[in-house]
Amino acid sequence: MPMREPGGAPGGARTLPTTSTELSRLLTAVRRGRVLTVTAGFRAPRSVLVREIAHRISSNFCDGTAVVALEHHTGLRELVAALGRGPGMPFPVCGTARAASWLAERDMLLVLDDSGHLDAEALDWLRALLTFAPGVRILAAGRHPLAVGQGRVHRL
Repeated sequence: MPMREPGGAPGGARTLPTTSTELSRLLTAVRRGRVLTVTAGFRAPRSVLVREIAHRISSNFCDGTAVVALEHHTGLRELVAALGRGPGMPFPVCGTARAASWLAERDMLLVLDDSGHLDAEALDWLRALLTFAPGVRILAAGRHPLAVGQGRVHRL
């Protein structure tokens, strides 16, 4: 049975597309793993879930979370630009090497909402990022698992 949580929807409540037990397992998976993808056919449920996870777990990361909503085809430069617009992300819009270097020193959760829009170059950059940024975790939402590393998948 889906959970009701305060906030979000009219009337002061929104429904999370998961049970409290499943949510607890997902929070643990994000803390312990490097990559977790939430998959579903419809964007809204998976988006609500990853944003709620990011909200609940943000304090577990020294540098918090960065949420990037991917609404169209996204290449590497667009991904880095979107990251650079987030709060506390002081690297230049086109500086992909500098962005990777900055992220390599962080303990943070990178949330990619609608990750299916990432192109091959952006996926390659994320794969490389995971090899030299030990404190970065990725939580993705998409129709299909994020093709970076040996991540876990939660199907809604």
